[in-house]
Amino acid sequence: MGTLRIFGALPVAVRLLLVNQLAGNTAFYMLIPFLADYLLDDIGLSAVTVGVVLGVRNFSQQGLYLVGGSTADRLGTRGVIVVGLAVRAVGFALFAAGGSLAVVLLAAVCTGFAGALFNPAVRAHIAHDSGTHRAEAFALFNVFGNVGSTLGPLLGIAMVALGFRITAVAAAGIFAVLAIGQLLVLPSRPVERATTSVLGDLGELVANRAFWAFAVALVGMFALQSQIYFVLTLQAQQAAGPAGAAPAVAALFIAETVVSILFQVRVTRLCGAVARGRAMALGLSVMGSAFLVPPLGVLLVPPVPAAQLATVVVAATVLAFGVMIAQPFVNELIPAFGPARLTGTYFGAFYLLAGLTTVTLTPLLGAVVDAGGDALAWGPGLLCAAVALGSAAAILRLHRRGAVPTPVVAG
Repeated sequence: MGTLRIFGALPVAVRLLLVNQLAGNTAFYMLIPFLADYLLDDIGLSAVTVGVVLGVRNFSQQGLYLVGGSTADRLGTRGVIVVGLAVRAVGFALFAAGGSLAVVLLAAVCTGFAGALFNPAVRAHIAHDSGTHRAEAFALFNVFGNVGSTLGPLLGIAMVALGFRITAVAAAGIFAVLAIGQLLVLPSRPVERATTSVLGDLGELVANRAFWAFAVALVGMFALQSQIYFVLTLQAQQAAGPAGAAPAVAALFIAETVVSILFQVRVTRLCGAVARGRAMALGLSVMGSAFLVPPLGVLLVPPVPAAQLATVVVAATVLAFGVMIAQPFVNELIPAFGPARLTGTYFGAFYLLAGLTTVTLTPLLGAVVDAGGDALAWGPGLLCAAVALGSAAAILRLHRRGAVPTPVVAG
């Protein structure tokens, strides 16, 4: 079954959320890559203050995923999705207003907290409503997200030429329209009446050793997937040189998006015939191998910008294939570790841990790059490969112990 046929076979609610993912990522990446320059040049903040603002935005999202997931379980995914989208629209509008550090910090908190609200809720809604097509639904979720994250910066380049504030207003408008669209069209799901307190639910989560073993084994996936924005971007910029840096980075995201559109559903269906633990371990191993391509290319290809850049684009493509293999099954299995009434909570907990791992790994990779003075050296690649292989070994061990659950189809 092809991508379009899978999309057509999904419930209306899931299809709406996939379109929401595309449009939301487009709006987000239309603005965020250009935020630091705006804060430095237009608002006149110091580099340290800009770092604080960006850190507050990241923490407001990654640090509050569990809050968003638990709220979705208690109040219903639809309402939390709508509120999250509306709050992000307000946050982006505040970035357009700018003018003072207080306003910028409030904007950062709003945009981050908004993501903490709707990201777990969207995943929980898809998990509940996609039935027997859960893995394929999350495969398409990756496709639509990748398309948005590629379109966004391209539109942002054109929009920023008109002024950052116009870009921010346009992004806010997209999220406002999405909020209204979900309010009007997204059907409500019945919320199972809670028989325990929030603290009771969290206690159940904390005590779920099988889930935490799974989450710890797989946090490397999210952290390494994020390195297309850091390690691979640094490598592409170094390979291409200052004059070709921007097109080089764009090439990474275009390659990722193209292979995702062409192969994601096929890869998911093919790997669906393999035991889930083995498929995820394979995906992680492929992801790790991607980071060895650029330093290996330094040894094997001619020392000219086009050839060196080609190895980084190949690395981004291999990384995309690894993510395509592993990620749909990770999202498919997270709900299987807990009761259906806590699906959002479990998604929130997983992505909270994944976000914290990314926040830890990325500065460590930066330190390795700084110490070696060369993004294309072996240090960053070996560290990323080690993280990937460690995660692959961990999930394979859980598989052999029978600790990787069978997918559960939620009604």
